[in-house]
Amino acid sequence: MEQLIEDKLIKADKAFSVWKKVPFEERQKLIAKAAEIFKTHSEKFGKIITTEMNKPVSQSIAEVEKSALMMNYYADAENVLKPEKVDSEYRYSEIHYEPKGVILGVMPWNFPFWQVLRFATPAILSGNTVVLKHASICFGSGNVIEQVLLEAGFPEGVFQNLEVGHKEVKEILEHKTIKGVSLTGSEKAGAEVASIAGQNIKKSLLELGGSDAFIVLDDADLDKAAKEGAKARLQNCGQTCVAAKRFIIDEKVEDEFLPKFIEEYKKYIPADPMEKETLIGGMARPDLADDLENQFKKALENGAEIIIPLERISDIEFNPGLIRVQEGNPILQEELFGPLGMVMIAKNDEEALQMANDIPFGLSNSVWTATKERQLFFIENLESGTVNINRMTSSDPRFPFGGTKSSGYGTELSLHALKEFVITKTIVGN
Repeated sequence: MEQLIEDKLIKADKAFSVWKKVPFEERQKLIAKAAEIFKTHSEKFGKIITTEMNKPVSQSIAEVEKSALMMNYYADAENVLKPEKVDSEYRYSEIHYEPKGVILGVMPWNFPFWQVLRFATPAILSGNTVVLKHASICFGSGNVIEQVLLEAGFPEGVFQNLEVGHKEVKEILEHKTIKGVSLTGSEKAGAEVASIAGQNIKKSLLELGGSDAFIVLDDADLDKAAKEGAKARLQNCGQTCVAAKRFIIDEKVEDEFLPKFIEEYKKYIPADPMEKETLIGGMARPDLADDLENQFKKALENGAEIIIPLERISDIEFNPGLIRVQEGNPILQEELFGPLGMVMIAKNDEEALQMANDIPFGLSNSVWTATKERQLFFIENLESGTVNINRMTSSDPRFPFGGTKSSGYGTELSLHALKEFVITKTIVGN
């Protein structure tokens, strides 16, 4: 291992021995200070995001502001890590929650501030220290986050950005100082990291891919569903794990809904991401655009029909595409990470549910219907970590976020996240 990285891991471990003793409320004060800095400089930091991965700058600024909002949620959160008294015949009868130590975060490029801070904030508030392996195109974002936390008053070593590649992850995760890992990324990356963690008996939390369904039933508000559906698919150029990727439409409203949806979809025209009016920019890298183009061709080769063609207009830009896909098309078993959506037509609620569940992923679905009984049917039967009713998927600091099946395991956000990287210790006896 490179000496610089070794030194940073040792520094994080030493910082942990002090940080874990800092009272919960004192940690919260520092988180609030950091949140204020992020909020104050959201435009400056947003431009860094856009420069690194081409997100429209208005969305980048919103990402930084949302990160600050999330941090303020934790700055004001109830201390659910206080010792719990348990009724028993013993004099000592308690449950204690103790931080694990140094936690490695392996984070992606699509939300370079939000994903990092969503993981790091509850981990640090729980008393752990964090080392970050960010995506290689987002080292600037990682460094800014570290600088802001230091400026807010966090001790050195509580959060450190490691400028390393994927090849170094195994060695870092195997290092004796690392006690757990949180990864947001692809199914392949998650499997590799979980395997290394498992072999070394270390806790892992995985937030992986999705191919979420956006189900439009015949009693839905079609105008709102069409507008929100286009945004749900094309925000961040479609490079979002919880983006709506499969639009399952009740056949009774196909002829009415599709024209509305297509009209909204075509409003997303690639433009300069530094302009605040831009709705969609380019993808983060040319190779990612290549992958999406190949998936489009694969879908067509297996019977998909073009509704709106996916047109590549530069090495990273597309006019967004939309295809009609039949059950059995192998593309349904993959995640489309870019501006390409899939439409499927269902005969009834039962078939819509079957289509929604018939994939390897289970992250977050969206159901549009005005009928409470139909809402409950999908709430109870959809195989996903989140079910949204008459709204597009978006994470909220107050609610747990995580998936099932190949979309990963573990919980981010909400008070539940504070217990992901702690040791639950039983104290019992006389």
